[in-house]
Amino acid sequence: MALDLQKKILWSLEENQLFRVMSFSYISKKGLSLWSQAKEVIPGGNGLLSKRPDRYTSDIWPTYFSKAKGCFIWDLDGNRYIDMAQNGIGTAILGYSDDFVNRAVKRSIDQGINTSLNPPEEVELAKKLLEINPKMGSVKFARGGGEAMSLAVRIGRAASNRDKVAFSGYHGWTDWYIATNLSSTKNLNEHLLPGLSPAGVPEGLKGTAIPFSYNNIKSLEDVLNQNQDIGVIVIEGARYDFPKKDFLDAIYNEAKKRKIIIIVDEITSGFRKSFGGVYRDFDFDPDIVVFGKALGNGFAISALVGKTHIMSYAQETFVSSTMWTERVGFVAALATLSKLESQKVNEHLERIGRRISDGWESISKECGIDISVTEYKPLISFKLNYGDKNNLIATLFIQEMQKRGFLAATSVYVTFSHTDEIIDLYLKNVKEVFTLIVKWINADNLENSLECSPRSDMFKRLN
Repeated sequence: MALDLQKKILWSLEENQLFRVMSFSYISKKGLSLWSQAKEVIPGGNGLLSKRPDRYTSDIWPTYFSKAKGCFIWDLDGNRYIDMAQNGIGTAILGYSDDFVNRAVKRSIDQGINTSLNPPEEVELAKKLLEINPKMGSVKFARGGGEAMSLAVRIGRAASNRDKVAFSGYHGWTDWYIATNLSSTKNLNEHLLPGLSPAGVPEGLKGTAIPFSYNNIKSLEDVLNQNQDIGVIVIEGARYDFPKKDFLDAIYNEAKKRKIIIIVDEITSGFRKSFGGVYRDFDFDPDIVVFGKALGNGFAISALVGKTHIMSYAQETFVSSTMWTERVGFVAALATLSKLESQKVNEHLERIGRRISDGWESISKECGIDISVTEYKPLISFKLNYGDKNNLIATLFIQEMQKRGFLAATSVYVTFSHTDEIIDLYLKNVKEVFTLIVKWINADNLENSLECSPRSDMFKRLN
């Protein structure tokens, strides 16, 4: 977004901060009404768990947007927020509606997006991704992260000629992954959400996806020793903390010894810490790397980048989809990568994330609130240390920040549109809210201070 417009909005927010706390209509009546209708016609209310209001302030969360620019969002009632939460669930790495990316996409739309012939940008993007990932030799494209991971696992299984997958971390909704809960509904407790039902996943997949703990070499070795027929290992590049060097070394050495295919899921972490994937920062050498989310700055595009001899197995199994050759995703990705590289966006994300991290730590010590801050700065998070009161306190934090004109959570996907001035204003309000929360904790008055139901990470039916 243009800097002068962003500053104008920021100054307006600063000047009206006290007025906003007293009179800001932070409860979106239109949003609440539409969500009520959505639950009647869409199972779960929408297509993405991370955007359900239950995960924030369920009874007052705006839920729907009318427009967005930079790190600002307007709800259906015209209320304006600064997004210090999910920022498109990590897709808006440059900020919402980036002019440079949008111009490229609009030109491509006018020229046709899905025809009987292929768009040349597919080849151009493949070459660019191989330039960024020089140890790789082939690329395949998809749309969303979940389907890209399914494609990667399919290729990995074909290349290894073995069915079993050992994994750590979150890797999407599809059968290969959720099948782990056929063996035990506790298998995803430390990787996704506790107690997820594998309803609809074929029983025949039982025992084919086996979890191991992040940064835990013994857990990895136990899984491999107890399952000699594992053909694929899947890990995340990073989420809240970085992988340890000895953990990555153990994965690599075991995989080579046992002829196992290594897949690194960089859907969340890619292009945030460096121009590429976190795996490169650790000189790790996987067989396939998967990118998504930030790759198109909100436009649907994902990519598998891998070793040629491994990726060639995509020709041994049937993988094909009409929308994988749609033009807009390729164009958006090329424009996004161009700006990420020329503007050194990853350096900005690291610096702003560190400012937020340092601010949280300083304010928490001053206010006396007990939190732990994670180390991965471009997706910076804090964890509350109050046991079974954590969700209650997190809801209060979201609620009070919402009153002050912020969409907030206990984690922030940092974007290129987050400026120092915005962070100053954000931290000023965090201090106010932390001070309030400590007061409520000391007075044992947390529940009475809630104006909505406590947040929940549980996957549940909505009535």
